Amino acid sequence: MRHITLSFLLLFSVSIFAQYDYEPNDEFPFGQLNPEAPKETEDFAPMIGKCNCKSENRNPDGTWNEAIDMTWTFKYIMNGMGVQDITNKSDGKHSGSIRQFNADSSRWYVHYYSSPFPTNSLSTWEGNKKGDKIVLYKDQTAPNGMEGSYRLTFYDMSESGYKWIGEWVNKSESIVYPTWKISCIKVEDNKSDLEIIKENIKAFSQAFMDADYTSLVNFYTDDGKIFPNNKEIISGKSGLTKYWTLPDEIRTLYHKVTPSEIHIEDNIAYDYGIYEGKTLTKEKKEVSWKGKYVIVWKKIDGDWKIYLDIWNKIAD
Repeated sequence: MRHITLSFLLLFSVSIFAQYDYEPNDEFPFGQLNPEAPKETEDFAPMIGKCNCKSENRNPDGTWNEAIDMTWTFKYIMNGMGVQDITNKSDGKHSGSIRQFNADSSRWYVHYYSSPFPTNSLSTWEGNKKGDKIVLYKDQTAPNGMEGSYRLTFYDMSESGYKWIGEWVNKSESIVYPTWKISCIKVEDNKSDLEIIKENIKAFSQAFMDADYTSLVNFYTDDGKIFPNNKEIISGKSGLTKYWTLPDEIRTLYHKVTPSEIHIEDNIAYDYGIYEGKTLTKEKKEVSWKGKYVIVWKKIDGDWKIYLDIWNKIAD
């Protein structure tokens, strides 16, 4: 009886673990395709992973807004039987979808959700892969009352990236009006430029609080420049080290930088926002302070460094 019980427990354990073989994990952060999934589940294989993207929306007058930065991440879910994607935009908006292929209807069903427009029922898009494109539709009437669909198309799909376009089309698709387009480049190290900059901002504050001035100054380019309030421009590693190094009897108890916007354009980026902190003076008095800043970043060897750093205090 004991032998039968142990065998059952072993079989049960193997069965449980098998349910998660293809889920995202440390080795495969974006999951794996389950060999038992419909073969069409592999349609989205080129998109699996994380991409840096540029997103452009069209205005009602026909002009296009300036592109904003976003990351778009695809991964296998439900033990490799479906696909989930998540977008994180630099304007603070987020969205995503669950993608499943239904073998009975031979169609993809995409259920979309977003942070700006929470709803009690998700929008659903349907479609298929057509040649080297994935095309999805949802019925949508034009402002003039003409019946049609909103059409989403993935194209130029490869391991290095892909493109996407959203268009209104009439029933015969003889009228096509694009309103949204996105271009994406795959992130090799799985960290987006936006994430690297945000991490460096936090690490800068930590180095300041730790009085690790060597690490702090290394967040700047070799020709980095700072523009302190009521002082001359200071540049170069030695000048920056001298400026940032506090006397031993003074400590930075708290430092936090909160970006209002981070904009990335190729290998140059800027961000601006609010900084705040607290200092322990040599008289053992805690002094709080706050200000506003603008930083220009340069991408160097895959990392983002501060090139120009200007700030000034906000009066109490």
